[in-house]
Amino acid sequence: MQVKERTFLITGAASGLGAATAERLAAAGAKVVLCDLNDGVTALAARLGEGAKACLVDITSAEQMQQAFDTAVALGGERGLSGVIHCAGVVSVAKLVDRDGNPADLVSYARTVNINLVGTFNVMRLAAAAMAKNSPDDSGERGVIINTASIAAFDGQVGQCAYSASKAGVVGMSLPAARELSRHAIRVMAIAPGVFETPMMSEIPEDAVQALAANVPFPKRLGKAEEFAQLAEQIIVNPMLNGEVIRLDGGIRMQ
Repeated sequence: MQVKERTFLITGAASGLGAATAERLAAAGAKVVLCDLNDGVTALAARLGEGAKACLVDITSAEQMQQAFDTAVALGGERGLSGVIHCAGVVSVAKLVDRDGNPADLVSYARTVNINLVGTFNVMRLAAAAMAKNSPDDSGERGVIINTASIAAFDGQVGQCAYSASKAGVVGMSLPAARELSRHAIRVMAIAPGVFETPMMSEIPEDAVQALAANVPFPKRLGKAEEFAQLAEQIIVNPMLNGEVIRLDGGIRMQ
Protein backbone atom coordinates (compact mmCIF):
# COMPACT_ATOMS: atom_id res chain seq x y z
CA MET A 1 0.00 0.00 0.00
CA GLN A 2 1.18 3.47 -0.84
CA VAL A 3 1.13 6.36 1.60
CA LYS A 4 0.93 9.29 -0.79
CA GLU A 5 -2.61 10.57 -1.39
CA ARG A 6 -4.08 7.92 0.92
CA THR A 7 -6.06 8.69 4.07
CA PHE A 8 -5.14 7.46 7.54
CA LEU A 9 -6.82 7.86 10.90
CA ILE A 10 -4.49 8.16 13.90
CA THR A 11 -5.63 7.99 17.51
CA GLY A 12 -3.67 9.47 20.39
CA ALA A 13 -2.50 12.00 17.84
CA ALA A 14 -2.09 15.02 20.11
CA SER A 15 1.38 13.97 21.24
CA GLY A 16 3.95 11.21 21.45
CA LEU A 17 3.70 8.20 19.13
CA GLY A 18 0.49 9.33 17.47
CA ALA A 19 1.68 12.86 16.72
CA ALA A 20 4.98 11.60 15.29
CA THR A 21 3.12 9.13 13.08
CA ALA A 22 0.74 11.80 11.84
CA GLU A 23 3.63 14.11 10.99
CA ARG A 24 5.54 11.39 9.14
CA LEU A 25 2.58 10.26 7.05
CA ALA A 26 1.57 13.82 6.24
CA ALA A 27 5.13 14.58 5.13
CA ALA A 28 4.89 11.56 2.81
CA GLY A 29 1.81 13.03 1.15
CA ALA A 30 -0.98 11.34 3.11
CA LYS A 31 -4.21 12.85 4.36
CA VAL A 32 -4.63 12.34 8.09
CA VAL A 33 -7.48 12.45 10.59
CA LEU A 34 -6.12 13.15 14.07
CA CYS A 35 -8.11 11.79 17.01
CA ASP A 36 -7.57 12.60 20.68
CA LEU A 37 -9.30 13.91 23.78
CA ASN A 38 -6.57 16.55 24.02
CA ASP A 39 -7.32 19.63 21.90
CA GLY A 40 -3.66 19.69 20.91
CA VAL A 41 -4.81 17.78 17.83
CA THR A 42 -6.46 20.96 16.58
CA ALA A 43 -3.17 22.85 16.55
CA LEU A 44 -1.34 19.91 14.97
CA ALA A 45 -3.94 19.57 12.22
CA ALA A 46 -3.66 23.29 11.49
CA ARG A 47 0.12 22.98 11.23
CA LEU A 48 -0.08 19.96 8.91
CA GLY A 49 -2.35 21.80 6.46
CA GLU A 50 -5.62 21.25 4.66
CA GLY A 51 -4.99 17.51 4.29
CA ALA A 52 -5.35 17.10 8.05
CA LYS A 53 -8.52 17.07 10.13
CA ALA A 54 -8.84 17.04 13.92
CA CYS A 55 -11.47 15.12 15.88
CA LEU A 56 -11.88 15.49 19.64
CA VAL A 57 -13.09 12.01 20.54
CA ASP A 58 -13.09 9.34 23.23
CA ILE A 59 -11.90 6.03 21.75
CA THR A 60 -14.30 4.10 24.00
CA SER A 61 -17.31 5.94 22.56
CA ALA A 62 -19.01 4.17 19.66
CA GLU A 63 -20.78 7.33 18.55
CA GLN A 64 -17.77 9.66 18.71
CA MET A 65 -15.47 7.24 16.94
CA GLN A 66 -18.07 6.59 14.24
CA GLN A 67 -18.14 10.31 13.55
CA ALA A 68 -14.34 10.33 13.28
CA PHE A 69 -14.41 7.45 10.81
CA ASP A 70 -17.12 9.18 8.78
CA THR A 71 -14.81 12.22 8.62
CA ALA A 72 -11.92 10.04 7.45
CA VAL A 73 -13.95 8.29 4.77
CA ALA A 74 -15.20 11.63 3.45
CA LEU A 75 -11.67 13.03 3.43
CA GLY A 76 -10.46 10.02 1.46
CA GLY A 77 -12.98 10.55 -1.32
CA GLU A 78 -13.18 7.67 -3.80
CA ARG A 79 -10.40 5.78 -2.02
CA GLY A 80 -12.02 6.10 1.39
CA LEU A 81 -10.00 5.24 4.48
CA SER A 82 -6.79 3.32 3.80
CA GLY A 83 -5.44 2.73 7.29
CA VAL A 84 -5.62 3.24 11.03
CA ILE A 85 -2.75 3.67 13.45
CA HIS A 86 -4.18 3.30 16.92
CA CYS A 87 -1.88 4.87 19.54
CA ALA A 88 -4.32 6.09 22.21
CA GLY A 89 -4.04 4.52 25.64
CA VAL A 90 -3.23 5.03 29.30
CA VAL A 91 -0.64 3.67 31.70
CA SER A 92 -1.47 2.61 35.24
CA VAL A 93 0.58 1.31 38.13
CA ALA A 94 -0.96 -0.33 41.19
CA LYS A 95 0.00 -3.30 43.32
CA LEU A 96 -2.60 -5.93 44.13
CA VAL A 97 -1.97 -5.22 47.80
CA ASP A 98 -0.50 -1.86 48.85
CA ARG A 99 1.93 -1.25 51.71
CA ASP A 100 -0.96 -0.81 54.13
CA GLY A 101 -2.53 -4.11 53.16
CA ASN A 102 -5.33 -2.61 51.06
CA PRO A 103 -6.40 -4.33 47.84
CA ALA A 104 -5.98 -2.62 44.49
CA ASP A 105 -8.79 -0.36 43.29
CA LEU A 106 -11.13 -2.30 41.00
CA VAL A 107 -12.49 0.81 39.30
CA SER A 108 -8.98 1.87 38.27
CA TYR A 109 -8.25 -1.59 36.87
CA ALA A 110 -11.47 -1.60 34.86
CA ARG A 111 -10.74 1.89 33.50
CA THR A 112 -7.33 0.80 32.19
CA VAL A 113 -8.74 -2.30 30.51
CA ASN A 114 -11.68 -0.34 29.10
CA ILE A 115 -9.48 2.29 27.47
CA ASN A 116 -6.58 0.13 26.32
CA LEU A 117 -8.42 -3.03 25.30
CA VAL A 118 -12.10 -2.25 24.77
CA GLY A 119 -11.11 1.05 23.16
CA THR A 120 -8.83 -0.81 20.77
CA PHE A 121 -11.61 -3.22 19.84
CA ASN A 122 -13.95 -0.29 19.25
CA VAL A 123 -11.47 1.34 16.87
CA MET A 124 -10.73 -1.95 15.09
CA ARG A 125 -14.35 -2.86 14.46
CA LEU A 126 -15.23 0.55 13.03
CA ALA A 127 -12.05 0.65 10.96
CA ALA A 128 -12.75 -2.77 9.49
CA ALA A 129 -16.32 -1.87 8.61
CA ALA A 130 -15.18 1.32 6.87
CA MET A 131 -12.30 -0.24 4.93
CA ALA A 132 -14.24 -3.34 3.87
CA LYS A 133 -16.26 -1.03 1.61
CA ASN A 134 -13.15 0.12 -0.28
CA SER A 135 -12.29 -1.05 -3.76
CA PRO A 136 -9.03 -3.04 -3.71
CA ASP A 137 -5.96 -1.04 -4.71
CA ASP A 138 -3.40 -2.13 -7.30
CA SER A 139 -1.91 -4.66 -4.86
CA GLY A 140 -5.33 -6.04 -3.94
CA GLU A 141 -5.45 -4.41 -0.50
CA ARG A 142 -8.34 -2.56 1.06
CA GLY A 143 -6.67 -1.35 4.24
CA VAL A 144 -4.36 -1.86 7.19
CA ILE A 145 -4.87 -1.60 10.95
CA ILE A 146 -1.87 -1.00 13.22
CA ASN A 147 -2.48 -1.26 16.95
CA THR A 148 -0.14 -0.29 19.78
CA ALA A 149 0.64 -2.98 22.32
CA SER A 150 3.62 -2.84 24.70
CA ILE A 151 6.49 -5.02 25.83
CA ALA A 152 4.58 -5.06 29.13
CA ALA A 153 2.29 -7.56 27.39
CA PHE A 154 5.20 -10.01 27.62
CA ASP A 155 7.47 -8.65 30.39
CA GLY A 156 5.09 -6.99 32.82
CA GLN A 157 6.66 -5.56 35.95
CA VAL A 158 5.38 -5.44 39.52
CA GLY A 159 2.37 -3.14 39.70
CA GLN A 160 1.49 -3.54 36.02
CA CYS A 161 -1.31 -6.09 36.26
CA ALA A 162 -3.88 -3.78 34.66
CA TYR A 163 -1.58 -2.32 32.02
CA SER A 164 0.02 -5.66 31.10
CA ALA A 165 -3.34 -7.41 30.89
CA SER A 166 -4.79 -4.72 28.65
CA LYS A 167 -1.81 -4.78 26.29
CA ALA A 168 -1.69 -8.59 26.29
CA GLY A 169 -5.28 -8.42 25.10
CA VAL A 170 -4.23 -6.20 22.20
CA VAL A 171 -1.58 -8.79 21.28
CA GLY A 172 -4.15 -11.57 21.57
CA MET A 173 -6.55 -9.88 19.15
CA SER A 174 -3.97 -9.39 16.41
CA LEU A 175 -3.86 -12.83 14.81
CA PRO A 176 -7.57 -13.70 14.97
CA ALA A 177 -8.44 -10.26 13.61
CA ALA A 178 -5.91 -10.66 10.78
CA ARG A 179 -7.34 -14.07 9.94
CA GLU A 180 -10.90 -12.80 9.94
CA LEU A 181 -10.20 -9.65 7.93
CA SER A 182 -8.09 -11.44 5.32
CA ARG A 183 -11.25 -12.10 3.33
CA HIS A 184 -11.68 -8.33 3.12
CA ALA A 185 -8.00 -7.83 2.14
CA ILE A 186 -7.37 -5.87 5.35
CA ARG A 187 -4.15 -6.47 7.28
CA VAL A 188 -3.82 -6.24 11.06
CA MET A 189 -0.54 -5.61 12.84
CA ALA A 190 0.61 -4.49 16.28
CA ILE A 191 3.72 -2.69 17.49
CA ALA A 192 4.95 -3.39 21.01
CA PRO A 193 7.15 -0.43 21.99
CA GLY A 194 9.67 -0.64 24.78
CA VAL A 195 10.61 2.39 26.85
CA PHE A 196 9.96 5.48 24.73
CA GLU A 197 10.20 9.24 25.18
CA THR A 198 6.48 10.01 25.37
CA PRO A 199 4.21 12.01 27.69
CA MET A 200 3.13 8.70 29.22
CA MET A 201 6.69 8.18 30.45
CA SER A 202 6.45 11.44 32.41
CA GLU A 203 4.08 9.68 34.80
CA ILE A 204 6.93 7.44 35.96
CA PRO A 205 9.53 8.72 38.48
CA GLU A 206 12.68 10.10 36.80
CA ASP A 207 15.03 7.67 38.55
CA ALA A 208 12.92 4.78 37.28
CA VAL A 209 13.02 6.18 33.74
CA GLN A 210 16.80 6.46 33.84
CA ALA A 211 17.09 2.92 35.14
CA LEU A 212 14.92 1.67 32.29
CA ALA A 213 17.01 3.51 29.70
CA ALA A 214 20.20 2.04 31.18
CA ASN A 215 18.78 -1.47 30.77
CA VAL A 216 18.28 -1.15 27.01
CA PRO A 217 21.05 -3.25 25.40
CA PHE A 218 21.38 -1.04 22.30
CA PRO A 219 20.89 1.76 21.62
CA LYS A 220 21.24 2.51 25.32
CA ARG A 221 18.53 5.16 25.52
CA LEU A 222 14.80 5.62 25.39
CA GLY A 223 13.15 5.10 22.04
CA LYS A 224 12.07 8.10 20.00
CA ALA A 225 8.53 8.61 18.77
CA GLU A 226 9.90 9.11 15.26
CA GLU A 227 11.22 5.53 15.33
CA PHE A 228 7.73 4.23 16.07
CA ALA A 229 6.39 6.33 13.19
CA GLN A 230 9.05 4.93 10.87
CA LEU A 231 8.00 1.37 11.67
CA ALA A 232 4.33 2.22 11.20
CA GLU A 233 5.10 3.53 7.72
CA GLN A 234 7.09 0.38 6.90
CA ILE A 235 4.15 -1.78 7.95
CA ILE A 236 1.84 0.22 5.70
CA VAL A 237 4.00 -0.22 2.60
CA ASN A 238 5.03 -3.87 3.14
CA PRO A 239 2.08 -6.16 2.26
CA MET A 240 3.63 -9.28 3.82
CA LEU A 241 3.47 -7.81 7.30
CA ASN A 242 0.24 -9.23 8.68
CA GLY A 243 -1.00 -10.88 11.86
CA GLU A 244 2.19 -10.16 13.76
CA VAL A 245 3.36 -8.18 16.78
CA ILE A 246 6.71 -6.42 16.37
CA ARG A 247 8.72 -5.53 19.47
CA LEU A 248 10.38 -2.15 19.06
CA ASP A 249 12.52 -2.07 22.17
CA GLY A 250 16.29 -2.09 21.56
CA GLY A 251 16.44 -5.62 22.94
CA ILE A 252 15.30 -4.81 26.48
CA ARG A 253 13.61 -7.50 28.56
CA MET A 254 11.87 -6.13 31.64
CA GLN A 255 12.56 -7.58 35.08
